[in-house]
Amino acid sequence: MDVATNEVAAVHAHLNEVYTMLPFAPVRGAGVWLEDAMGRRVLDLYGGHAVAALGYGHPRLSDTIARAARDLVFQTNALPLKVRDEAADALAAFAPQGVGRVFFVNSGAEANENALRIALKVTGRSKIVAIEQSFHGRTAAAAAVTWGADKTWYGFPRTPFDVQFVPREDIAALQAAVDSSTAAVIVEPVQGLAGAFDFTTEFLRAARDACDRARALLILDEVQTGIGRLGEPFGAQLHRVRPDLLTTAKGLGGGFPCGALLLPHEIARDLKPGSLGTTFGGGPVACAAIKTVLDVIRDEKLLANVREVSAAIRSTCVVGPVVGVQGRGFLLGLKTKPKAAAVRDALLARDILAGTSADPHVLRLLPPLILNAEHVQRLAAVLEDLNDATL
Repeated sequence: MDVATNEVAAVHAHLNEVYTMLPFAPVRGAGVWLEDAMGRRVLDLYGGHAVAALGYGHPRLSDTIARAARDLVFQTNALPLKVRDEAADALAAFAPQGVGRVFFVNSGAEANENALRIALKVTGRSKIVAIEQSFHGRTAAAAAVTWGADKTWYGFPRTPFDVQFVPREDIAALQAAVDSSTAAVIVEPVQGLAGAFDFTTEFLRAARDACDRARALLILDEVQTGIGRLGEPFGAQLHRVRPDLLTTAKGLGGGFPCGALLLPHEIARDLKPGSLGTTFGGGPVACAAIKTVLDVIRDEKLLANVREVSAAIRSTCVVGPVVGVQGRGFLLGLKTKPKAAAVRDALLARDILAGTSADPHVLRLLPPLILNAEHVQRLAAVLEDLNDATL
């Protein structure tokens, strides 16, 4: 074993390595750039898996988090906090109409877990309808509606409720599945892990209609698609589809761990003290970060930026190994002729970080919302230069 291998082994001596790690170790970031200890700079088009909504070192967000941590690093939900109310007000104003009550949690999986539990409880029903290729999280309920989890990593002996999966974009199958036993339909407006597969407005509205007919609830999982990533606040506004429950996380805190479940007043008013609970959700630092992220998105007109720069990616980046683009906004899948992993590795060798997906021929882009046209030109130039010899 050589010295370099020994050093790597020492670094990971106690880390449970359940992730495949790429050969780049960032120590700092600025804007859309990451830098390692040797000063190598890499253009980040993956955004920490759609988390770094404002990029790295944004002065308003960094100052907010530092100030909030100095003032009050944490306090329980048993005590009222002004910043928690302010964050809830800001998120409710950003969200689609009809889901104006906010329950803060720590992650997207926790938000989905609570949404599913509420749907089952308020309807008194036993079945959830989910979509093939979906991903909703790794907790017991969220993973139960995640496609393929039961055959790979689920681990639980049984699911906590009945689940029926329907094929993507199959409206007839969806309508047949949503019946009197259905508590809810859960769907991502764009399936991220599946390769940025974007549902049509027709399918999402059919889900709304099916739920209305069966008096079931529609859960929009906007953990990855929300907080401006699609060029609108949420996919619900993009498609003009009304959710009964909406979940979000990822970019919500711009890198600070947090999530939220949004629900209508009609459901929230029946949830008594003790109906929901979380230790860290709604903490003061997280809430300060949430409010600042939403303020910056508004003040810096980042929704318009996402729409404009996304269009530039679509028009200039179908070059080299890329044969097509799918997805919306800054949740894009570049369809590749060779394996996407080979393209990812070739891009990283040229100082551009992208991600793969469950589709072996789709490279995922989840960049910060501050990405600009110059960065897109850099990506297009590198892609155009890639060929069979470099992959």
